[in-house]
Amino acid sequence: MAGKFEIYQDSAGNHRFRLKAANGAVVVTGDPEESPEKCLKSIESLRKLAPYAQVQEVPEVQAMS
Repeated sequence: MAGKFEIYQDSAGNHRFRLKAANGAVVVTGDPEESPEKCLKSIESLRKLAPYAQVQEVPEVQAMS
């Protein structure tokens, strides 16, 4: 089974998405959005950009910001 995107409403009432791996582990959680439609736009962007994303190792200080 492939991974899947889930759109949900958080405890603050915002809409978010998460990408789950085939084993159920959460791989990515999206920022809070005003509507499910905005989540869908973020998911589409992720799908388009991910194949071209570079992998870079950064110092721990940069990783937190």
